[in-house]
Amino acid sequence: MMNHAVVIAGGGPTGLMLAGELALAGVDVAIVERRETQELAGLRAGGLHVRTIEVLDQRGIADRFISQGQILRRAPFAGGTVDISDLPTRHSYFLALWQFHIERILADWIRELGVRVYRGIEVTGFAQHDTGVDIELSDNRSLRAKYLVGCDGGRSLIRKKAGIDFPGWDPSTSYLIAEIETAEEPAWGIRRSEKGINAIAKLDGGKARVVLNEQQVRNGEEPTLRDVRDGFIAFYGTDFGLRSATNISRFTDTARQAAWYRDRRVLLAGDAAHVHSPAGGQGLNIGVQDAVNLGWKLANVVHGISPETLLDTYHTERHPVGARLLRNTMALGAIERSDDRIGALRDMMSELMQTDGLRKQYFAMLSGLDVCYDFGQGHPLLGRRMPDLDLITAEGPLRVFTLLHDGHPVLLNFGEPGGIDVGQWESRGKLVDAKYEGIWELPALGAVTAPTAVLIRPDGYVAWVGDLTQQGLAAALTTWFGPAAAA
Repeated sequence: MMNHAVVIAGGGPTGLMLAGELALAGVDVAIVERRETQELAGLRAGGLHVRTIEVLDQRGIADRFISQGQILRRAPFAGGTVDISDLPTRHSYFLALWQFHIERILADWIRELGVRVYRGIEVTGFAQHDTGVDIELSDNRSLRAKYLVGCDGGRSLIRKKAGIDFPGWDPSTSYLIAEIETAEEPAWGIRRSEKGINAIAKLDGGKARVVLNEQQVRNGEEPTLRDVRDGFIAFYGTDFGLRSATNISRFTDTARQAAWYRDRRVLLAGDAAHVHSPAGGQGLNIGVQDAVNLGWKLANVVHGISPETLLDTYHTERHPVGARLLRNTMALGAIERSDDRIGALRDMMSELMQTDGLRKQYFAMLSGLDVCYDFGQGHPLLGRRMPDLDLITAEGPLRVFTLLHDGHPVLLNFGEPGGIDVGQWESRGKLVDAKYEGIWELPALGAVTAPTAVLIRPDGYVAWVGDLTQQGLAAALTTWFGPAAAA
Protein backbone atom coordinates (compact mmCIF):
# COMPACT_ATOMS: atom_id res chain seq x y z
CA MET A 1 0.00 0.00 0.00
CA MET A 2 1.42 3.39 -1.06
CA ASN A 3 1.23 6.26 1.41
CA HIS A 4 0.72 9.94 0.62
CA ALA A 5 -0.18 12.86 2.84
CA VAL A 6 -2.99 13.89 0.46
CA VAL A 7 -4.67 12.05 -2.40
CA ILE A 8 -6.74 13.99 -4.91
CA ALA A 9 -9.39 12.15 -6.91
CA GLY A 10 -9.57 13.85 -10.30
CA GLY A 11 -6.96 15.55 -12.46
CA GLY A 12 -8.98 18.35 -14.03
CA PRO A 13 -8.19 22.04 -13.45
CA THR A 14 -9.27 22.02 -9.79
CA GLY A 15 -7.34 18.88 -8.90
CA LEU A 16 -4.25 20.04 -10.76
CA MET A 17 -4.28 23.46 -9.09
CA LEU A 18 -4.76 21.92 -5.65
CA ALA A 19 -1.91 19.49 -6.25
CA GLY A 20 0.34 22.39 -7.25
CA GLU A 21 -0.57 24.37 -4.14
CA LEU A 22 0.14 21.40 -1.87
CA ALA A 23 3.41 20.49 -3.59
CA LEU A 24 4.55 24.12 -3.35
CA ALA A 25 4.00 23.83 0.41
CA GLY A 26 6.09 20.66 0.62
CA VAL A 27 3.20 18.20 0.99
CA ASP A 28 3.44 14.68 -0.45
CA VAL A 29 0.41 14.78 -2.76
CA ALA A 30 -0.79 12.42 -5.50
CA ILE A 31 -3.58 12.57 -8.08
CA VAL A 32 -5.72 9.62 -9.17
CA GLU A 33 -7.04 10.31 -12.69
CA ARG A 34 -9.16 7.97 -14.82
CA ARG A 35 -7.81 9.34 -18.13
CA GLU A 36 -4.68 7.71 -19.51
CA THR A 37 -3.42 11.11 -20.71
CA GLN A 38 -4.39 14.74 -20.15
CA GLU A 39 -6.34 14.71 -23.45
CA LEU A 40 -9.88 15.98 -23.04
CA ALA A 41 -13.02 15.01 -24.95
CA GLY A 42 -15.12 18.00 -26.01
CA LEU A 43 -14.47 21.73 -25.73
CA ARG A 44 -15.54 22.33 -22.11
CA ALA A 45 -14.57 25.66 -20.49
CA GLY A 46 -13.34 28.46 -22.71
CA GLY A 47 -11.19 30.76 -20.63
CA LEU A 48 -10.03 32.45 -17.46
CA HIS A 49 -11.62 35.34 -15.57
CA VAL A 50 -9.68 38.17 -13.96
CA ARG A 51 -9.39 36.76 -10.43
CA THR A 52 -8.22 33.36 -11.70
CA ILE A 53 -5.48 35.05 -13.75
CA GLU A 54 -4.51 36.94 -10.60
CA VAL A 55 -4.35 33.69 -8.64
CA LEU A 56 -2.03 32.20 -11.26
CA ASP A 57 0.02 35.40 -11.18
CA GLN A 58 0.35 34.97 -7.40
CA ARG A 59 2.19 31.73 -8.15
CA GLY A 60 4.33 33.15 -10.94
CA ILE A 61 2.74 31.09 -13.71
CA ALA A 62 0.19 33.47 -15.26
CA ASP A 63 2.41 34.23 -18.27
CA ARG A 64 2.30 30.56 -19.28
CA PHE A 65 -1.44 30.91 -19.86
CA ILE A 66 -1.46 34.47 -21.20
CA SER A 67 1.06 33.54 -23.91
CA GLN A 68 -1.25 30.77 -25.16
CA GLY A 69 -4.58 32.60 -24.97
CA GLN A 70 -6.37 35.57 -26.51
CA ILE A 71 -6.87 38.70 -24.41
CA LEU A 72 -10.41 40.10 -24.66
CA ARG A 73 -11.04 43.55 -23.20
CA ARG A 74 -14.81 43.26 -23.69
CA ALA A 75 -17.03 40.61 -22.12
CA PRO A 76 -20.41 39.30 -23.31
CA PHE A 77 -23.65 40.33 -21.68
CA ALA A 78 -27.21 39.73 -22.91
CA GLY A 79 -26.19 39.37 -26.55
CA GLY A 80 -23.85 42.35 -26.57
CA THR A 81 -20.43 43.11 -25.12
CA VAL A 82 -19.33 45.35 -22.27
CA ASP A 83 -15.96 47.00 -21.62
CA ILE A 84 -13.92 45.51 -18.74
CA SER A 85 -10.60 47.18 -19.51
CA ASP A 86 -10.90 49.70 -16.67
CA LEU A 87 -11.31 47.26 -13.78
CA PRO A 88 -8.78 48.09 -11.04
CA THR A 89 -6.44 45.16 -11.63
CA ARG A 90 -3.29 44.42 -13.61
CA HIS A 91 -5.29 41.84 -15.59
CA SER A 92 -8.40 43.73 -16.70
CA TYR A 93 -9.47 41.26 -19.38
CA PHE A 94 -10.91 37.83 -20.06
CA LEU A 95 -8.39 35.30 -21.36
CA ALA A 96 -9.90 33.08 -24.05
CA LEU A 97 -8.22 29.69 -23.73
CA TRP A 98 -9.82 26.27 -24.06
CA GLN A 99 -9.78 23.94 -21.10
CA PHE A 100 -7.50 21.36 -22.69
CA HIS A 101 -4.80 24.04 -22.95
CA ILE A 102 -5.40 25.13 -19.35
CA GLU A 103 -5.07 21.54 -18.14
CA ARG A 104 -1.94 20.95 -20.20
CA ILE A 105 -0.21 23.98 -18.70
CA LEU A 106 -1.22 23.07 -15.15
CA ALA A 107 -0.09 19.48 -15.71
CA ASP A 108 3.33 20.73 -16.83
CA TRP A 109 3.55 22.88 -13.69
CA ILE A 110 2.78 20.06 -11.25
CA ARG A 111 5.20 17.80 -13.13
CA GLU A 112 7.92 20.34 -12.40
CA LEU A 113 6.87 20.24 -8.73
CA GLY A 114 7.19 16.44 -8.62
CA VAL A 115 3.53 15.51 -8.14
CA ARG A 116 2.77 11.84 -8.78
CA VAL A 117 -0.23 11.10 -11.00
CA TYR A 118 -1.80 7.63 -11.07
CA ARG A 119 -3.33 7.48 -14.57
CA GLY A 120 -5.92 5.20 -16.10
CA ILE A 121 -7.48 4.30 -12.74
CA GLU A 122 -10.22 5.62 -10.48
CA VAL A 123 -11.03 5.71 -6.79
CA THR A 124 -13.71 3.07 -6.18
CA GLY A 125 -14.12 3.41 -2.43
CA PHE A 126 -12.55 4.59 0.80
CA ALA A 127 -12.76 4.21 4.55
CA GLN A 128 -12.00 6.98 7.02
CA HIS A 129 -10.35 6.34 10.38
CA ASP A 130 -8.84 8.49 13.13
CA THR A 131 -5.49 9.05 11.45
CA GLY A 132 -6.24 8.84 7.74
CA VAL A 133 -8.16 7.42 4.81
CA ASP A 134 -7.72 4.02 3.15
CA ILE A 135 -8.47 4.38 -0.56
CA GLU A 136 -9.45 1.60 -2.96
CA LEU A 137 -8.49 1.88 -6.64
CA SER A 138 -10.03 0.33 -9.74
CA ASP A 139 -6.87 -1.72 -10.43
CA ASN A 140 -7.24 -3.46 -7.03
CA ARG A 141 -4.41 -1.48 -5.49
CA SER A 142 -4.84 0.67 -2.37
CA LEU A 143 -3.51 4.01 -1.19
CA ARG A 144 -3.40 5.47 2.28
CA ALA A 145 -3.53 9.21 2.93
CA LYS A 146 -4.10 11.63 5.76
CA TYR A 147 -6.71 13.40 3.61
CA LEU A 148 -8.70 12.65 0.46
CA VAL A 149 -10.01 15.48 -1.72
CA GLY A 150 -12.76 14.87 -4.27
CA CYS A 151 -12.12 16.91 -7.42
CA ASP A 152 -13.90 14.26 -9.48
CA GLY A 153 -16.66 16.29 -11.09
CA GLY A 154 -20.39 16.73 -10.80
CA ARG A 155 -21.09 13.00 -10.46
CA SER A 156 -18.43 12.77 -7.75
CA LEU A 157 -18.02 9.28 -6.31
CA ILE A 158 -16.15 10.82 -3.38
CA ARG A 159 -19.12 13.01 -2.49
CA LYS A 160 -21.56 10.11 -2.80
CA LYS A 161 -19.44 7.67 -0.76
CA ALA A 162 -18.97 10.31 1.95
CA GLY A 163 -22.76 10.64 2.19
CA ILE A 164 -22.72 14.39 1.55
CA ASP A 165 -26.09 15.68 0.35
CA PHE A 166 -26.23 17.49 -2.99
CA PRO A 167 -29.43 19.58 -2.97
CA GLY A 168 -30.49 21.87 -5.77
CA TRP A 169 -32.45 22.05 -9.00
CA ASP A 170 -32.90 19.51 -11.80
CA PRO A 171 -32.16 20.63 -15.39
CA SER A 172 -34.77 22.64 -17.28
CA THR A 173 -32.83 22.57 -20.55
CA SER A 174 -29.76 21.07 -22.23
CA TYR A 175 -27.31 22.19 -24.90
CA LEU A 176 -24.88 20.77 -27.41
CA ILE A 177 -21.60 22.45 -28.28
CA ALA A 178 -19.41 21.29 -31.18
CA GLU A 179 -17.03 22.27 -33.94
CA ILE A 180 -18.64 21.62 -37.33
CA GLU A 181 -18.16 21.67 -41.10
CA THR A 182 -21.14 22.29 -43.40
CA ALA A 183 -21.68 22.28 -47.14
CA GLU A 184 -23.92 25.37 -46.96
CA GLU A 185 -23.46 28.78 -45.35
CA PRO A 186 -25.02 28.50 -41.87
CA ALA A 187 -27.06 31.18 -40.11
CA TRP A 188 -24.30 33.05 -38.28
CA GLY A 189 -24.86 34.73 -34.93
CA ILE A 190 -26.99 34.29 -31.82
CA ARG A 191 -30.68 33.41 -31.90
CA ARG A 192 -32.84 32.79 -28.87
CA SER A 193 -35.35 30.02 -28.30
CA GLU A 194 -37.91 29.46 -25.58
CA LYS A 195 -35.34 28.02 -23.16
CA GLY A 196 -32.03 29.47 -24.28
CA ILE A 197 -29.71 30.49 -27.08
CA ASN A 198 -28.56 28.94 -30.34
CA ALA A 199 -25.39 30.31 -31.87
CA ILE A 200 -23.03 29.67 -34.78
CA ALA A 201 -19.63 31.37 -34.99
CA LYS A 202 -16.94 31.25 -37.68
CA LEU A 203 -13.61 29.54 -37.05
CA ASP A 204 -10.50 29.36 -39.21
CA GLY A 205 -10.23 26.73 -41.92
CA GLY A 206 -13.85 26.79 -42.99
CA LYS A 207 -15.11 25.41 -39.68
CA ALA A 208 -17.65 26.80 -37.23
CA ARG A 209 -18.49 26.48 -33.56
CA VAL A 210 -22.11 25.85 -32.67
CA VAL A 211 -24.21 25.97 -29.52
CA LEU A 212 -27.61 24.29 -29.86
CA ASN A 213 -30.43 24.42 -27.34
CA GLU A 214 -32.04 20.95 -27.44
CA GLN A 215 -35.79 20.57 -27.73
CA GLN A 216 -35.89 17.94 -24.97
CA VAL A 217 -33.72 17.81 -21.86
CA ARG A 218 -31.04 15.16 -22.22
CA ASN A 219 -28.49 14.44 -19.55
CA GLY A 220 -25.70 11.92 -19.06
CA GLU A 221 -25.72 10.55 -22.62
CA GLU A 222 -22.68 10.83 -24.89
CA PRO A 223 -23.69 13.22 -27.71
CA THR A 224 -23.29 12.14 -31.35
CA LEU A 225 -23.23 13.62 -34.85
CA ARG A 226 -26.88 12.66 -35.20
CA ASP A 227 -27.75 14.70 -32.09
CA VAL A 228 -26.09 17.75 -33.65
CA ARG A 229 -27.97 17.19 -36.91
CA ASP A 230 -31.28 16.80 -35.08
CA GLY A 231 -30.58 19.97 -33.10
CA PHE A 232 -29.99 21.95 -36.28
CA ILE A 233 -33.14 20.70 -37.96
CA ALA A 234 -35.31 21.26 -34.88
CA PHE A 235 -34.38 24.94 -34.56
CA TYR A 236 -33.15 26.10 -37.98
CA GLY A 237 -35.23 23.73 -40.13
CA THR A 238 -32.08 22.51 -41.89
CA ASP A 239 -28.70 20.98 -41.04
CA PHE A 240 -26.93 23.27 -43.55
CA GLY A 241 -25.44 20.19 -45.21
CA LEU A 242 -23.65 19.09 -42.01
CA ARG A 243 -20.53 17.14 -42.96
CA SER A 244 -18.81 16.61 -39.63
CA ALA A 245 -18.97 17.47 -35.94
CA THR A 246 -16.05 17.10 -33.55
CA ASN A 247 -15.38 17.95 -29.90
CA ILE A 248 -19.08 17.41 -29.16
CA SER A 249 -20.17 18.08 -25.58
CA ARG A 250 -23.53 18.27 -23.81
CA PHE A 251 -24.33 20.41 -20.79
CA THR A 252 -27.44 21.33 -18.82
CA ASP A 253 -28.53 24.03 -16.40
CA THR A 254 -28.65 21.67 -13.43
CA ALA A 255 -27.79 23.65 -10.27
CA ARG A 256 -26.67 21.73 -7.17
CA GLN A 257 -24.31 22.34 -4.28
CA ALA A 258 -22.82 20.03 -1.68
CA ALA A 259 -24.35 20.64 1.74
CA TRP A 260 -20.86 20.43 3.27
CA TYR A 261 -17.44 20.75 1.67
CA ARG A 262 -15.82 18.64 4.40
CA ASP A 263 -16.61 15.36 6.14
CA ARG A 264 -13.78 14.71 8.62
CA ARG A 265 -10.81 13.71 6.40
CA VAL A 266 -12.65 14.00 3.08
CA LEU A 267 -13.07 17.33 1.29
CA LEU A 268 -14.70 18.45 -1.96
CA ALA A 269 -13.69 21.11 -4.47
CA GLY A 270 -14.73 22.31 -7.92
CA ASP A 271 -17.60 20.54 -9.69
CA ALA A 272 -17.69 17.87 -6.97
CA ALA A 273 -18.89 20.66 -4.66
CA HIS A 274 -21.09 22.65 -7.07
CA VAL A 275 -22.59 22.15 -10.55
CA HIS A 276 -24.45 24.69 -12.64
CA SER A 277 -24.90 25.91 -16.20
CA PRO A 278 -21.79 27.31 -17.92
CA ALA A 279 -23.44 30.73 -18.28
CA GLY A 280 -20.81 33.37 -17.60
CA GLY A 281 -17.95 30.88 -17.87
CA GLN A 282 -17.49 30.69 -14.10
CA GLY A 283 -17.23 26.99 -13.22
CA LEU A 284 -13.57 26.21 -13.94
CA ASN A 285 -12.59 29.56 -12.44
CA ILE A 286 -14.42 29.05 -9.16
CA GLY A 287 -12.95 25.54 -8.93
CA VAL A 288 -9.39 26.87 -9.26
CA GLN A 289 -10.18 29.50 -6.63
CA ASP A 290 -11.58 26.76 -4.34
CA ALA A 291 -8.26 24.93 -4.70
CA VAL A 292 -6.19 27.98 -3.78
CA ASN A 293 -8.33 28.58 -0.69
CA LEU A 294 -7.99 24.97 0.45
CA GLY A 295 -4.38 24.21 -0.49
CA TRP A 296 -2.43 26.24 2.07
CA LYS A 297 -4.88 25.37 4.85
CA LEU A 298 -4.57 21.66 4.18
CA ALA A 299 -0.79 22.01 4.03
CA ASN A 300 -0.69 23.77 7.43
CA VAL A 301 -2.78 20.99 8.98
CA VAL A 302 -0.73 18.20 7.39
CA HIS A 303 2.48 19.81 8.66
CA GLY A 304 1.04 20.15 12.18
CA ILE A 305 1.27 23.94 12.09
CA SER A 306 -2.47 24.51 12.49
CA PRO A 307 -5.26 22.48 14.12
CA GLU A 308 -7.78 20.56 11.98
CA THR A 309 -10.39 23.23 12.73
CA LEU A 310 -8.64 25.43 10.15
CA LEU A 311 -10.19 23.17 7.49
CA ASP A 312 -13.66 24.21 8.63
CA THR A 313 -12.91 27.71 7.34
CA TYR A 314 -12.69 26.26 3.83
CA HIS A 315 -16.41 25.43 3.95
CA THR A 316 -17.26 28.65 5.80
CA GLU A 317 -15.57 30.80 3.17
CA ARG A 318 -16.19 28.93 -0.07
CA HIS A 319 -19.73 27.59 0.42
CA PRO A 320 -21.28 31.10 0.20
CA VAL A 321 -19.23 31.73 -2.95
CA GLY A 322 -20.62 28.52 -4.47
CA ALA A 323 -24.18 29.43 -3.48
CA ARG A 324 -23.87 32.81 -5.19
CA LEU A 325 -22.41 31.07 -8.23
CA LEU A 326 -25.55 28.92 -8.54
CA ARG A 327 -27.79 31.98 -8.19
CA ASN A 328 -25.83 33.94 -10.78
CA THR A 329 -25.75 31.17 -13.39
CA MET A 330 -29.48 30.53 -12.96
CA ALA A 331 -30.13 34.25 -13.50
CA LEU A 332 -27.85 34.42 -16.56
CA GLY A 333 -29.52 31.36 -18.06
CA ALA A 334 -32.98 32.84 -17.56
CA ILE A 335 -32.09 36.20 -19.11
CA GLU A 336 -31.10 34.50 -22.40
CA ARG A 337 -34.58 33.06 -23.08
CA SER A 338 -36.89 34.39 -25.77
CA ASP A 339 -39.99 35.33 -23.76
CA ASP A 340 -41.04 38.95 -24.42
CA ARG A 341 -40.96 39.81 -20.74
CA ILE A 342 -37.48 38.33 -20.39
CA GLY A 343 -36.49 40.38 -23.43
CA ALA A 344 -37.70 43.53 -21.67
CA LEU A 345 -35.68 42.59 -18.59
CA ARG A 346 -32.63 41.94 -20.77
CA ASP A 347 -32.95 45.37 -22.40
CA MET A 348 -33.33 47.06 -19.04
CA MET A 349 -30.27 45.27 -17.61
CA SER A 350 -28.24 46.12 -20.73
CA GLU A 351 -29.12 49.78 -20.25
CA LEU A 352 -28.10 49.66 -16.59
CA MET A 353 -24.80 48.07 -17.57
CA GLN A 354 -23.83 51.28 -19.31
CA THR A 355 -23.42 52.81 -15.84
CA ASP A 356 -19.79 52.50 -14.74
CA GLY A 357 -20.53 51.60 -11.13
CA LEU A 358 -22.98 48.79 -11.95
CA ARG A 359 -20.84 47.49 -14.80
CA LYS A 360 -17.75 47.25 -12.61
CA GLN A 361 -19.70 45.69 -9.74
CA TYR A 362 -21.21 43.04 -12.04
CA PHE A 363 -17.90 41.95 -13.54
CA ALA A 364 -16.17 42.01 -10.16
CA MET A 365 -18.89 39.63 -8.98
CA LEU A 366 -18.65 37.43 -12.09
CA SER A 367 -14.88 37.05 -11.88
CA GLY A 368 -14.51 36.69 -8.11
CA LEU A 369 -12.77 40.06 -7.63
CA ASP A 370 -15.38 41.19 -5.11
CA VAL A 371 -15.22 38.12 -2.83
CA CYS A 372 -15.09 39.21 0.80
CA TYR A 373 -14.68 36.63 3.54
CA ASP A 374 -16.28 37.50 6.87
CA PHE A 375 -13.41 38.25 9.24
CA GLY A 376 -15.45 40.69 11.32
CA GLN A 377 -15.59 44.47 11.39
CA GLY A 378 -12.64 46.53 10.26
CA HIS A 379 -10.93 48.17 7.31
CA PRO A 380 -12.58 47.57 3.89
CA LEU A 381 -9.53 45.47 2.89
CA LEU A 382 -10.20 42.90 5.60
CA GLY A 383 -11.28 39.61 4.02
CA ARG A 384 -10.74 40.87 0.46
CA ARG A 385 -8.07 40.04 -2.10
CA MET A 386 -4.90 42.10 -1.80
CA PRO A 387 -4.29 44.40 -4.80
CA ASP A 388 -1.09 43.73 -6.76
CA LEU A 389 0.63 46.96 -5.80
CA ASP A 390 4.00 48.14 -7.10
CA LEU A 391 5.97 48.38 -3.86
CA ILE A 392 9.19 50.16 -3.01
CA THR A 393 11.33 48.02 -0.66
CA ALA A 394 14.91 47.94 0.59
CA GLU A 395 15.60 45.29 -2.09
CA GLY A 396 14.16 47.52 -4.80
CA PRO A 397 10.79 47.60 -6.61
CA LEU A 398 8.58 44.57 -5.97
CA ARG A 399 5.03 43.58 -6.88
CA VAL A 400 2.83 42.18 -4.11
CA PHE A 401 2.08 39.07 -6.16
CA THR A 402 5.80 38.38 -6.55
CA LEU A 403 6.01 38.05 -2.78
CA LEU A 404 3.34 35.32 -2.93
CA HIS A 405 5.07 33.13 -5.51
CA ASP A 406 6.25 30.57 -2.94
CA GLY A 407 2.80 30.29 -1.31
CA HIS A 408 3.80 31.71 2.08
CA PRO A 409 2.01 34.43 4.06
CA VAL A 410 3.29 38.00 3.79
CA LEU A 411 3.15 40.78 6.37
CA LEU A 412 3.62 44.19 4.74
CA ASN A 413 4.64 47.07 6.99
CA PHE A 414 3.92 50.49 5.47
CA GLY A 415 4.87 52.32 8.67
CA GLU A 416 8.22 52.93 10.31
CA PRO A 417 10.76 50.35 9.04
CA GLY A 418 11.31 47.70 11.69
CA GLY A 419 8.21 48.87 13.53
CA ILE A 420 6.50 45.45 13.55
CA ASP A 421 7.69 42.51 15.62
CA VAL A 422 6.14 39.09 14.94
CA GLY A 423 8.35 37.20 17.35
CA GLN A 424 8.34 33.42 16.90
CA TRP A 425 5.99 33.61 13.89
CA GLU A 426 8.79 35.02 11.74
CA SER A 427 9.65 31.60 10.30
CA ARG A 428 6.11 31.15 8.94
CA GLY A 429 6.29 33.82 6.25
CA LYS A 430 7.80 37.10 5.10
CA LEU A 431 7.89 40.44 6.91
CA VAL A 432 8.55 43.21 4.42
CA ASP A 433 8.95 46.94 5.07
CA ALA A 434 7.46 48.71 2.06
CA LYS A 435 6.23 51.98 0.64
CA TYR A 436 3.37 52.55 -1.77
CA GLU A 437 2.58 55.98 -3.14
CA GLY A 438 -0.50 55.29 -5.27
CA ILE A 439 -4.23 55.06 -4.62
CA TRP A 440 -5.60 51.96 -2.89
CA GLU A 441 -8.52 51.02 -5.16
CA LEU A 442 -10.67 47.92 -4.70
CA PRO A 443 -13.06 46.40 -7.28
CA ALA A 444 -16.70 47.33 -6.65
CA LEU A 445 -15.69 49.58 -3.71
CA GLY A 446 -13.37 52.16 -5.18
CA ALA A 447 -10.66 54.03 -3.27
CA VAL A 448 -10.05 53.12 0.39
CA THR A 449 -7.84 54.55 3.13
CA ALA A 450 -4.25 53.35 3.01
CA PRO A 451 -3.45 50.96 5.90
CA THR A 452 -0.21 51.02 7.89
CA ALA A 453 0.20 47.23 7.65
CA VAL A 454 -1.53 44.19 6.13
CA LEU A 455 -1.23 40.45 6.75
CA ILE A 456 -1.78 38.55 3.49
CA ARG A 457 -2.67 34.86 3.48
CA PRO A 458 -1.08 32.54 0.89
CA ASP A 459 -4.29 32.72 -1.18
CA GLY A 460 -3.90 36.49 -1.49
CA TYR A 461 -6.65 37.54 0.96
CA VAL A 462 -6.07 40.07 3.72
CA ALA A 463 -6.30 38.51 7.18
CA TRP A 464 -5.42 41.56 9.27
CA VAL A 465 -5.14 45.31 8.70
CA GLY A 466 -3.02 47.45 11.02
CA ASP A 467 -3.41 51.04 12.08
CA LEU A 468 -0.71 52.58 14.21
CA THR A 469 -0.62 49.62 16.59
CA GLN A 470 -0.27 45.83 16.34
CA GLN A 471 -3.65 45.22 17.99
CA GLY A 472 -5.14 41.94 16.78
CA LEU A 473 -2.04 40.83 14.86
CA ALA A 474 -1.08 38.01 17.23
CA ALA A 475 -4.65 36.70 17.19
CA ALA A 476 -4.75 36.76 13.38
CA LEU A 477 -1.40 34.99 13.12
CA THR A 478 -2.59 32.30 15.53
CA THR A 479 -5.93 31.84 13.74
CA TRP A 480 -4.46 31.37 10.29
CA PHE A 481 -0.92 30.11 10.89
CA GLY A 482 -1.08 28.33 14.24
CA PRO A 483 0.50 29.07 17.61
CA ALA A 484 3.88 30.76 17.67
CA ALA A 485 6.83 28.42 17.24
CA ALA A 486 8.72 27.49 20.38
CA ALA A 487 11.77 29.61 21.07
